[in-house]
Amino acid sequence: MIRQPSVESFASAEFSASAGSLESAESCASTQPRPQPRRPSATGKVWLVGAGPGDPDLLTIKAARILGQADVWLIDDLVGAGILALAAPGTRMVKVGKRGGCRSTPQDFILRLMARHARQGRNVARVKGGDPFIFGRGGEEMAWLAARGIAAEAVGGQTAGLAAGAALGLPLTHRGVSRGVALVTAHTVDGSRPDWRGLAASGLTVVCYMGMNDAESLARECVAAGFAADLPVAVVHRVSCPDQRHVVTTLGEMAAAIARAGLQSPAVIVLGEVVALMETMRAPASATDPRTETRAAA
Repeated sequence: MIRQPSVESFASAEFSASAGSLESAESCASTQPRPQPRRPSATGKVWLVGAGPGDPDLLTIKAARILGQADVWLIDDLVGAGILALAAPGTRMVKVGKRGGCRSTPQDFILRLMARHARQGRNVARVKGGDPFIFGRGGEEMAWLAARGIAAEAVGGQTAGLAAGAALGLPLTHRGVSRGVALVTAHTVDGSRPDWRGLAASGLTVVCYMGMNDAESLARECVAAGFAADLPVAVVHRVSCPDQRHVVTTLGEMAAAIARAGLQSPAVIVLGEVVALMETMRAPASATDPRTETRAAA
């Protein structure tokens, strides 16, 4: 049996100004013995790898190949556990996401860590849940690396908002019902919101990320902007993962349905008439399907 690489993680205190250099922070990352690193290549490179919504089978062939060849993985928390098995023995794996009870890894620290390993000749996989260019800071990281002369390339992955359609048998676009789909986030650094009024008038299917913290306010804003209170809504927790769960409800009842089902982040919210097509599109789940469905009354 091949021993898989150990996964290092950083305590939040190690990112403070008093934590010292990257070297000292990394040395405190794990008390477990580290595997002997492979000899770095002459020129390092950073790969921004989209790991998809969680199911390893949804990785692209290119992503799997790059992950198997990388010397260092910097791993977001939304990366599926099964994907970690693709790392070759000796790969250095570092968690740089958010852990319960701790603050997020500072973005500046992640950028410097990528640069450090690449300049030392290593191939770095910045492993992101979903797609690096869909709410994954991929553009910011590519620009930062390019400005410093560090080679970088993005490898696309399925974003959860699109994967939710296939996972539920829900066509995000459908002739005569919805001619397009919009991916939006309800959480921004400056507190701004999407143009809900424009989206309501567009007739597009809207897939909302990071809207679970205050679903009641989100629903209220959408209704005030012109979305119908009885608009069909699907809320999907951990798309494609073994513990995937979802509720189907209406916009007006969404917050109550989420609370009853006990759904939490990570989840995506699908708003649109296409949600009503699920019953006619989706084949019955098999008896061995580990995923469960919660039906919320409108």
